[in-house]
Parts: sequence; C-alpha cells; structure tokens
Amino acid sequence: MKIGICADIHDHVDNLRHSIRLFNALQCSNVIIAGDFVSPLVVPSLRKLHGKVIACFGDADGNRRGIAGGMSIIGGLGEPPLCWKSRDGLRFLICHQLQDVRDCIGDSDVVVFAHSHRPSIAEDRHGRLFINPGEVAGWMFRKPTVAVYDTEQRTAEILDLPKMSPGVIIEE
Repeated sequence: MKIGICADIHDHVDNLRHSIRLFNALQCSNVIIAGDFVSPLVVPSLRKLHGKVIACFGDADGNRRGIAGGMSIIGGLGEPPLCWKSRDGLRFLICHQLQDVRDCIGDSDVVVFAHSHRPSIAEDRHGRLFINPGEVAGWMFRKPTVAVYDTEQRTAEILDLPKMSPGVIIEE
C-alpha cells in the first residue's frame, strides 16, 4: 500500500494539483498532509484525490474554520499531533513541527513532520522512520517536493514536482 505525504502547500494550487496527479497515478490509498494549507483556497482541489486524506493544521493556517469546513467532506483534520493507523497496522504520528511530538513518539512506526520546507528521510536507533516531505509550494527553495511511503517495503522516497521558474530578484 502506498501513502502520499505532503505539507506546506501555502496556497500554491498549481503545485498541489501536480501532487494530486502524482498521488493518484501512484494509486496512493491515503494521503497525509502535515499542515500549512494556509487558507481554504486549496481545499477544493483535494476533492480530486482518490485516496483518503488525513491531515493536521500547521502554524501558518489562517482561516482554520474555513479549512475545517471544506476538509469535513474530504477526510480527517485535527490539531497536531495526530495518531493514525494504516490498514496494515502501521502507526503514524503526524505533526507540523517536530518539536510537537518530542514527548509522545511512543510506539509509532513512522513520524511525519514538516515546517522546515526541507525534504528528509531518516531512521532513528529504534527503527522509526522520520519523513519530512518538503514543500508543495516551492516558495522557499523553488524545489517543490512530496514523499511516498510504501507500507509493504517500509520505505519512503522524496519525489520532485515540476520545476518552478527562477525567483524574481530585485536589485538594490
């Protein structure tokens, strides 16, 4: 079973649509969103996902009531940290900022976090996988990414979304 993982959408609807297309093509049965939708603007696009959504809020989510209202017909949404168990029994701990789970990692198999906008996959000494999918928006580093976790292989990979044009630099 494949699980799509993304975060830090920051209202970039086009890149979100690229990630949705990718998750659907890979037949992800679930999609985890580790916060920072920013506004309800991105929620309608999420209806195109074929997999069930499990999401938490991030620190930049402004209109939480609007986001929650839209997400109520798409999937689960809550305050971090969230615990979720996949159909095959793997335990996921989902948050936006890693510091939110320092004292509650417990027996989680996979910890999904975001906030830094830097994609990473690491394993701790207990065999837990820590996955930061990077940023869907690409605003910070111009390299939008998502992650996919394979529950059968117990592996994750970072996948690039289409390249963005160079950022605009204003000379002083």
